[in-house]
Amino acid sequence: MSRFRSLWQASLDATKKALTWNVEDLMPPTERLIFNFNSREEVKKWHLYSDSEYGGLSSASLEIMDEGNGLKGVFSGNLSLDVAEGSRWNISRSGFCGMRSKKFDGFIDLDAYDTIALKLKGDGRSYISTIYTENWVNSPGQMEDNSWQAFVFVPKDNWYIAKIPLARYLPTWRGNVIDASMEMNPSRILGMSLSVNAGGGIPGARSGPGDFKVELDWIKAFRTQ
Repeated sequence: MSRFRSLWQASLDATKKALTWNVEDLMPPTERLIFNFNSREEVKKWHLYSDSEYGGLSSASLEIMDEGNGLKGVFSGNLSLDVAEGSRWNISRSGFCGMRSKKFDGFIDLDAYDTIALKLKGDGRSYISTIYTENWVNSPGQMEDNSWQAFVFVPKDNWYIAKIPLARYLPTWRGNVIDASMEMNPSRILGMSLSVNAGGGIPGARSGPGDFKVELDWIKAFRTQ
């Protein structure tokens, strides 16, 4: 094929592609599914953590169960303020558990969206939704991701869609809010987590040590504007 014919063919292919574009190519959909919890394969995308890694006695599990409304993820366990006798860790606080997604293959880009939504049914406790982004707030070269957190109140015994504007997520460093004016980069998201602790949270929510349980259907991103 001659050089002129190659250029002509490339131009023709580009024109055909442009003519077949649709609205979704130019404007992303108003919602995007990030995670669902309807199979054991989906659960494999998450791992658990708790204060037990540092000598605490809290415990957690994440299972797929059918409690009469189809398969759902069930994140449950027990929050304890006690510390194992003889622990070599000197932790300043205990009573926390969480589930964190394994890192995406690269990043997910949520720049076109402004809200994170979780469909869940809980126990009246306050949970913490965390978004992890590429490290640029902390020292360059550190392996720890930047974290952005927001509280989620989960009403007891009823399915509920919690919608959290991305603007409500605050930058944190090891659980403490960073007192600085910073903006999340939603185009460079590495993962997410949902956690619970015995103290703090939204006023009026159940707190303290003891059992916890939240059922999860999905996590999505929405564009509301």
